[in-house]
Amino acid sequence: MKKEKAVKPGSRPQNAGKTLKRIFQYMSQYKFRLVLILAGIAISSLAQIAGTAYLKKVVDGYLAPLLKQYDSALFQGFLKTLLKMAGIYLTGVISTYVYSRIMLSVATGTLYRIRTDLFRKMESLPVKYFDTHAHGDIMSRYTNDTDTLRELFSNTVANFIASAISVTGVFIMMLYLSWQLTILVVLMVLFMIWIIKTIGKKSGARFKEQQKYLGEVNGYIEEMFEGQRVVKVFCYEKESKENFDKINNQLCEASTKANGSASVLMPIMGNLSHVLYAITAIFGGILSLSGHLTIGAVVAFLQYTRNFSMPITQMSQQFNSILAALAGAERIFSMIDEEPEVDDGYVTLVNAREEQGGKLTETSDKTGIWAWKHPHKDGTTSLTRVKGEVDFDNVTFGYNEEKTVLNGVSLYAKVGQKIAFVGSTGAGKTTITNLINRFYDVPDGKIRYDGININKIKKDDLRRSLAMVLQDSHLFTGTVMENIRYGRPDASNEEIIAAAKLANAHSFIKHLPKGYDTLLTADGANLSQGQRQLLTIARAAVADPPVLILDEATSSIDTRTEALIEKGMDRLMDGRTVFVIAHRLSTVRNSHAIMVLENGRIIERGNHDNLIDQRGKYYQLYTGMFELS
Repeated sequence: MKKEKAVKPGSRPQNAGKTLKRIFQYMSQYKFRLVLILAGIAISSLAQIAGTAYLKKVVDGYLAPLLKQYDSALFQGFLKTLLKMAGIYLTGVISTYVYSRIMLSVATGTLYRIRTDLFRKMESLPVKYFDTHAHGDIMSRYTNDTDTLRELFSNTVANFIASAISVTGVFIMMLYLSWQLTILVVLMVLFMIWIIKTIGKKSGARFKEQQKYLGEVNGYIEEMFEGQRVVKVFCYEKESKENFDKINNQLCEASTKANGSASVLMPIMGNLSHVLYAITAIFGGILSLSGHLTIGAVVAFLQYTRNFSMPITQMSQQFNSILAALAGAERIFSMIDEEPEVDDGYVTLVNAREEQGGKLTETSDKTGIWAWKHPHKDGTTSLTRVKGEVDFDNVTFGYNEEKTVLNGVSLYAKVGQKIAFVGSTGAGKTTITNLINRFYDVPDGKIRYDGININKIKKDDLRRSLAMVLQDSHLFTGTVMENIRYGRPDASNEEIIAAAKLANAHSFIKHLPKGYDTLLTADGANLSQGQRQLLTIARAAVADPPVLILDEATSSIDTRTEALIEKGMDRLMDGRTVFVIAHRLSTVRNSHAIMVLENGRIIERGNHDNLIDQRGKYYQLYTGMFELS
C-alpha cells in the first residue's frame, strides 16, 4: 500500500501543475458560470484601466486650458468626461459584485464535490489504512486542508486572474504613453518578482510543513479528548500537557516560519512600490519639462504605475495562498488516490428456498435460508447452504513483512460450535477474527467458509453473514432503535425489541427517558459502559448471522450483568458458529473448544476439562499461576 512520505523542510509541492489541473477539473461542471466569472473579472479590471486612461484627456484636454481661461463649453465637456469616468468605474464595481457572488456558488459546489469524493474514498479504504494513519490527521484533511481550498476558490483564483489582467492591460497603456518610463518600471518590477520568487520558494515548503504539524496536533487533541478518563485516572495531566506543548511548539515554529515569509513579503513589496512611484514621478517630470510628455500623460502614467505595482503586490500574497492551498490539496488528493479495498470475490450471498428433496433454489423472498451462489467456469452455478463452518488450514500472516503474527495456524469450527481463543496480548487472537472478516487477506495458507475459500467470496456478502461484537463499543448519533437497527437496516421494530430482550438490554432501555426513541449522542455518553456494550450485542443479535464473533464482548459488563445475559447469549449462539476472544476465562468454560495461543501458534487445544487435566498453559492461566498480559 502506498504510504505518505513525511514532508521535509525545503521541499516544494511534488507536482503543483498536476494538482492545479485536478482542482480545476472539479470546477469543470460549472463551465458557464466560470465563463461569466472570467467575463466579470475582465470587465472589472478593464474598467479600472479605461477609467484611468481618461485622466490624460481630463488634464490635457480640459483642466490645463481651463486654468488658463474659463470656457463654458470646455467646462461642460469636463463634466461629461467625469460622468463617463464615473460610469466606467461603476460598471467595474457592479461587475465585481456579480462575479464574486457567482464565484461563491462555484466554490461551495466544488468543495462539496471534493468532500464527497474524499468521504466516499474513505469508506472504500481497507482497514489497514486506518490502522496506519492517525485519525486526527485524516480529520485534518476534511477541515484545515479544505479550508485552504475554500480560500483558494472564494478569493485567490479570482483575485489572481484580475491581477494578471490588470498587469497586462496597464502594461499596454503604459507602453502607449511612454516607452522610456515603461522600461524603468519593468526593470523595477523584475527586481520585485525576483524577491517574490526567492521568498515564495521557502514559503511553499513551510506552508506544507505547517499543514503536516497541524494534522499531528489535531490527532493528539482527539486522542486526549477520547481518553480523558484514562488521563485523569492515572493523573497524566502534566505529561499530556508537556507532550502537547512539544508538538504545539513544532506547529508554532512551522507557522511562524510560513507566515513570517508570507507577511514580510507584503511590506517589502509595498515599500518598493512607493520607491517605484517616486522614481517614475522624477523621470516623468524631467520628460514633461523637456517636452517629451504632457502633464496629463505623466499623471495618467503615475496612476498606471500604482495600478501596475499593486496587482503584483497582491499576486505575491495570492501566490502564498496558492502554495498553502496546493499543500492542502495534495494531502486531500493523496487520500483520494489511495488504493481502495480490493474485492476479487465472485461468490455471493443470496436468499434461498428449499424444494422437495432438499434442493436449493434462489429467491428474492426472505425465507430465512441463506445460500452461497457459486458461479463456475463452465457457466453453471451451484448453491451451497450457509451453515457457518470455518476452517483454517496452515495460515501464516503478518501485518508487515518484518514480523509474522500467526504461524501455521490450523483449526476447524463446526456448525453450532463455540470456539474460544485465549492467550497473552499480541498472541494473535484478534488477528484471527480480522482474517475471518477479510479485513486483511491471507498470503500463506487458506481459510474456508462452508468449504469455500473466503478469497472467492465477495467481502460485503462475507461480512453480511457474520456479526461482530467488538471490545470497544461504538454507538452512532441517533435513537436506541436506530443503533440496534444498524445490524440489519430492514429489521422491524418488533425484531429489534426481540433482539434487545435476547441481549438483556430491553429492561434498561424501557427505563430510558424515551425508551427506544431515546437519542444517543457522543458515542452513547448518556449510557454506562455496560449498557453500551449490551446495545452492541443486541445489534449483533438483530443481524441473525450464522457466524458470531465476540471480541471481549463482555469485558465491560459486570459479573451480575454477565450472568443475566448468559441465557440470552446461549439462545443467540444456539445453532451458530461462535468465536470468542476473552481475557476473563470464566466466560469460555462452556466452549466446545478452547485454543491457547502464544507467539502466533496454537500451543494447546481442547475443552475446559481437557485443558485443566493437561495442567499446561491454560491450567496456569485459569488457576492464576500465570496472568494474561
